Amino acid sequence: MLHLTGTGAGGLDRREAERRLELYGPNELPPRRGRGPVLRFLAQFHNTLIYFLLAACAATWLVGHTADAVVILAVVLVNAVVGFVQEGRAEHALNAIRAMISPRAGVLRGGTRTSAPVSELVVGDLVVLSAGDRVPADLRLLDSSALLIDEAALTGESVAAEKAPDPVPPRTGAAERTCMAYSGTLVAAGRATGVVVATGAATRIGRIGAMLEGVQRITTPLLRQINRFGRLITWIAASAGALLFAFAMLARDFAWLDALLAVVALAVAFVPEGLPAVITITLAIGVRRMAARSALIRRLAAVEALGSTTVICSDKTGTLTRNEMTVRRLYLPGRDLLVEGTGYAPEGGFADAGAPGGGDRPRPPEPVVATVLLCNDAHLRDEDGEWHAEGDPMEAALVAMGVKAGGAPERLRSAHPRLSALPFDARHRYMATLDQWPGENRIHVKGAPERVLDLCTAQASPDGSAALPLDRGAWEERVASAAHRGERVIALARRTVPAETRELTPGALEDGLVLLGLVGLIDPPRPEAVAAIAECASAGIRVTMVTGDHAGTAAAVAGMLGLAESPVVVTGAELDAMDDAEFAAAADQAQVFARTSPEHKLRIVQALQAAEHVVAMTGDGVNDAPALKQADVGVAMGRRGTEAAKEAAEIVLLDDDFASIVAAVHEGRVVHDNIRKVIAWTLPTNGGLVLVAAAAIAAGLTMPMSPLQILWINLVTAGSLGLALAFEPAEDGVMDRPPRPAEKGLLSPFTLWRLGAVSVLFLAGAVAVLAYASGRGYGIETARTMAVNAIVVMQIFYLFNVRYLHTASMNWRAVRGTPALLAALAAVAAAQFAFTYLPFMQEVFGSAPVPFWDGVGIVCVGLLLLLLLEAEKAVLRRMGRFEELRV
Repeated sequence: MLHLTGTGAGGLDRREAERRLELYGPNELPPRRGRGPVLRFLAQFHNTLIYFLLAACAATWLVGHTADAVVILAVVLVNAVVGFVQEGRAEHALNAIRAMISPRAGVLRGGTRTSAPVSELVVGDLVVLSAGDRVPADLRLLDSSALLIDEAALTGESVAAEKAPDPVPPRTGAAERTCMAYSGTLVAAGRATGVVVATGAATRIGRIGAMLEGVQRITTPLLRQINRFGRLITWIAASAGALLFAFAMLARDFAWLDALLAVVALAVAFVPEGLPAVITITLAIGVRRMAARSALIRRLAAVEALGSTTVICSDKTGTLTRNEMTVRRLYLPGRDLLVEGTGYAPEGGFADAGAPGGGDRPRPPEPVVATVLLCNDAHLRDEDGEWHAEGDPMEAALVAMGVKAGGAPERLRSAHPRLSALPFDARHRYMATLDQWPGENRIHVKGAPERVLDLCTAQASPDGSAALPLDRGAWEERVASAAHRGERVIALARRTVPAETRELTPGALEDGLVLLGLVGLIDPPRPEAVAAIAECASAGIRVTMVTGDHAGTAAAVAGMLGLAESPVVVTGAELDAMDDAEFAAAADQAQVFARTSPEHKLRIVQALQAAEHVVAMTGDGVNDAPALKQADVGVAMGRRGTEAAKEAAEIVLLDDDFASIVAAVHEGRVVHDNIRKVIAWTLPTNGGLVLVAAAAIAAGLTMPMSPLQILWINLVTAGSLGLALAFEPAEDGVMDRPPRPAEKGLLSPFTLWRLGAVSVLFLAGAVAVLAYASGRGYGIETARTMAVNAIVVMQIFYLFNVRYLHTASMNWRAVRGTPALLAALAAVAAAQFAFTYLPFMQEVFGSAPVPFWDGVGIVCVGLLLLLLLEAEKAVLRRMGRFEELRV
């Protein structure tokens, strides 16, 4: 490798390093070439929804409705500012990756060890690594001692990787390249020297950064639907307004100014300009609710997108599992013991794996307990009832098991002080300690089963008191069985040596070790994740595990989680061998993807999206960032997630818990339901108002409401009654329905049916009230005031019907209402009383007082509307058409 990189045993000389730096550039990730702040801000207005809002703003301003115009303009500016800020935060994702590279590194140059800025490292430099260092570039290791590197940010592995300079076969996956140290990873233990083979953008982390920059964040389903909806409504309003204007001028002899004012008022009444603001507020309320469930939302639209999710691609470690190694099984001569408890808490006991429950509680033999506690450098500490590990996670799990067996780590270590030790090294794959004992010393060993078995000549008797011939074949079968169950296996052994032995050497282990047993460890599933996956199944959401872990371990955990009885597992190497069609089929069928790279994760998400899935992706490492950005909803881990992952994601889980994702899906569905309720209320009520006025123009009758009164209705009800629906709680069975197809428009068949039916009912109610007023001989002012109040009352009663899209609305819960609904009703009632009875309002709007019993009759009109629409729900449900129309 030194020859290939053009360097020698003493490293590059200063002049050669300078020449290469000038030729190849600094060891830095290139900064993202983003748009300037002005262009980024202006780009927030390039959206059909925003054009739609600005058109409504102009229309309201033209007819002198300044208050509406100001509110709409404020909504546009707030949306633009929020989008500008969030886009700026997203551009920090690459900066977060760049920050993972250490500022200086120890190098050998000209035979002298020195410290150099990381940006000045070049290919061929010899870098010296020690525990605690961050690897400054991609290195090919030349020598190492007990080297462990935490590569979780790149591979997703929960345990530090063992590294050694021994070469690996070509085409070996990144997670198995034990002779490489990658830029941005952290040296957990040991030391090493390596030669730089890649710098800057050519490093593995640099390639991930390039992938992240190349991913274009897709538009959420809600925004796509709103864009289509905005175009449709704008076209309908403009076309209908032009036709009505021409008809009023040519067929009904309206003065052009009167016709223009009437048509603009009707257009503003029909165009739901308050709808985008209400949708934004509905999403913001969802953000607040999700925050209470430990989900921090970084983009408003992600709230609804999560509710439409059809596939969740989840990381394993720490999300579906506890990220705390736990001894699950103890394999002893003649029997297996199940170990109770999870995590590092030393709570629980042991049970005989081959015996029914109850009876005596077995305990491991004393030699096993002594070995796991003495051949160990980890410690456990209790902080307010939560146990935490100091040291290697697997060693901490062994300490927890030893305490469960009755051992006292500190007392045992004090009574039997360590005289010498051989630390774990990737070359010999074991750790050994020489511990003092009365009248003798003892060697305790733990390590990889195949290596420890090579060193053993005997095995312990069932009670641990004697040595018996080693049955290697039987132990190898038990190792294979444990691996099949997804367990990481550690072998335990010991040997007695004379008391005068004070130094431990590898030669002392070559003969005479006695095998004590095997320990099977696993990162256990979170109990709440099991329940959450079951809830996903009932909600029609598929959960797929995408992990960098071994296939066997991932499959075993998937089985325990309930992803499938026999999970279909596909490895990264198998994905590499597939063509596009095979890859798409695998993405659609597999429950587990193991040993995956960042490229695999990105392709999996893209393949699922190509199959019209709405994909949520979870992750915590730099390797997850491209897939998080590509997904419809990227979900990063808040506790252990890297900054790059958090910046690339739309949602950050504060507790790293998969159950919080499912809770967020629940809230997302509630948000989607509430948005549909807002639409289902807004369009028919606006349509009814427009139909009443349009029918009068078409019939050549006096307008039942003046243009100013039409705008009054729009102002009073749109921002109050519609907004109240944003605060609606979840309906029953929200997670028992399949996800709504992503490309389904906001206008469902039921909404279109209601648009026509309710508009006609509003017309009938208004005509009935006007006919009644005419029969009583009331003047035009009183008749119009009664018509305005009738429209508002019908809107109120229709609101109660819309609050429950999936069930009947005639129940105590519906009558009781929510605080937001009651406040909206109080505000509208107060406004209508002012409109009807206050003199200055009568002067502005041309209204007149309405007799008390006539007001009661108007309320009865609204009640009749509610009863008719509830009867319609019941009939459709009895016919089996309700769910079909509702979708």
